[in-house]
Amino acid sequence: MDIQNLIRMANRIGDFFQAMPDREEAIDGVAQHLRKFWEPRMRRELLRHVAEAGVGELHPLVAAAIQAKGATLV
Repeated sequence: MDIQNLIRMANRIGDFFQAMPDREEAIDGVAQHLRKFWEPRMRRELLRHVAEAGVGELHPLVAAAIQAKGATLV
């Protein structure tokens, strides 16, 4: 699975939820979207990448969602 493609897709999700005025609601929205629409292997690969390389390439909302709700994404 191409991690750069997953990062690009995750960042687009972050861009979408960036428009929400409530940051916590936006973080919840990102996590919920990943749970509902990404298959488990996609979520696992993104989490593995974050564990190995950190969140540097990720949209801040995606990074926050993974840090706050990563355990629920597995």
